[in-house]
Amino acid sequence: MRLLATAFVSLLFSGAPLAAQDRAVVNASQPSALAVTVYRDPDRGTAEAMNVDWPRGFAMISETRTVTLPAGESRIRFDGVAEGMVAVSAIVTGLPGGAIEKNRNADLLSPAALVDGSLGNRVRITRTNPATGMETTQSAIVRTRADGGLVLQTQYGYEAVRCSGIPERLTFDGVFDGLSANPVFSIDTRVASGGTYTVTLSYLAWGFDWDANYVATLHEGRDSDDVRFDLTSWLTILNDNGQSFAGAELMAVAGTLNVVSDFEDLSDPPLARPLRLTCYPIGSTAAGSPVRYPYPPPPPPPPPLMAMRSEAITVTGSRVMADMEAPMAVMATEEQLGDLKLYRVPVPVDVNAQGMKQVAFLREEAVRGEIVYESDCLPWDWEESRPEAALIMLETINDERHGLGMALPSGSVTVFERGPLGEFLVAEENLRDYANGQDVELTLGESAQVFASCRSVSGKDPLASDAEWVGMQASFTNANPHAVTIRLQLGAPSQWRFQGIRERVRNGQRIVMITVPANGIRDVKWQVRSVED
Repeated sequence: MRLLATAFVSLLFSGAPLAAQDRAVVNASQPSALAVTVYRDPDRGTAEAMNVDWPRGFAMISETRTVTLPAGESRIRFDGVAEGMVAVSAIVTGLPGGAIEKNRNADLLSPAALVDGSLGNRVRITRTNPATGMETTQSAIVRTRADGGLVLQTQYGYEAVRCSGIPERLTFDGVFDGLSANPVFSIDTRVASGGTYTVTLSYLAWGFDWDANYVATLHEGRDSDDVRFDLTSWLTILNDNGQSFAGAELMAVAGTLNVVSDFEDLSDPPLARPLRLTCYPIGSTAAGSPVRYPYPPPPPPPPPLMAMRSEAITVTGSRVMADMEAPMAVMATEEQLGDLKLYRVPVPVDVNAQGMKQVAFLREEAVRGEIVYESDCLPWDWEESRPEAALIMLETINDERHGLGMALPSGSVTVFERGPLGEFLVAEENLRDYANGQDVELTLGESAQVFASCRSVSGKDPLASDAEWVGMQASFTNANPHAVTIRLQLGAPSQWRFQGIRERVRNGQRIVMITVPANGIRDVKWQVRSVED
């Protein structure tokens, strides 16, 4: 009776894992629909460019697939997911039984994985005689793992692979369970009756990023009161994963998200381990070889630079068809996503593996702007200073009246100016995020025509204990043949009080707008004292 109870308990406890192992393995179809939503690296600053070698943004990927399941429990394999997949974020919808268990393969198909999976099994080794070109093939048993050296057992004894100096290759009868050429995500499910289902797999993936790039072109005659410029903007999408997403609905989200998870650690991409075998060619380790073959010739030099072709960047904003038809304009549209902005590409695009994609999202002509010069005369600068060049600022308002009126995500701006001989580079600048309705300003550089100097009229320090109101003076010179407007920054209102001048607060600074006549000079005076006095 005790023996029967023991046998029953053994059978009971051994039945559960056997049932799990007996689940039918079903491969889901390739995606019939794809959506890729890219988020910027949340830790990347406004002035920082994308790290094309190690992007730290992420994407939300949604794949629609079809799967045919038998009745009972089965394992569904989703082949070809992103290698940067954050498996814990994966959600599968459309299954009547839901998910029982989720798994992710940790090893990709590779020479090392094949060798390790063949340990103790037979393979075929083929050697080529360099003198005659004849090949000989024999059966062998793998006796070691692929972690430093590979040893086979043949009819001649034990041999170390690639130590004979003769070209050798191994042939395997098949791929072992658990290996795949692509990353695989799988789930276990249970359905009462079999059927065909359309399921959606959604997950986060690490190794993406995007940036905005702007080109502003000033029209000729920017010194007039009516300053106009054209503005073209591009979204540059970066995918560092080894998988492509063909015909995907592509979206990019602008704004800063509060991300507390480390997606890099959570992604833990599967490895394709190489087979590294180093061996001095001393002949067959079993029978020896008296022949010493010369080293193969070096590889040919790379082609000239002009002959090389780069396909890392695909431009989608305006592409010309192969038959030279008219360009097809593709513009990403802006949508509201809570407090964030979402830019949606209206046509399916290919998000290529380890590549970049550029899509236009803004193209406006004759945007109304203004050229403003900016200088400082802070109380700290009470000692007489030498004239310094004023900064040239291109300013506008992000609204429809000025020719804009949509959110401008942060990115880099290249400014050109049209002249009689063509377009010339004027400046490069970093642009922060600007919402609809905000004032937009770009620094074009230092002026060679407008200068300003600053000093204390009485020669007293405004911070001195015996000083109350101290007179300050700013002097301006303008060598342009037209009048200019200078925005003079006076200091922070939380630190200083002013009188004798009509100032206002802008970006945390007291400012005053000064007009300097053409080919003229102008002096401006006021009084200042510390708030602590």
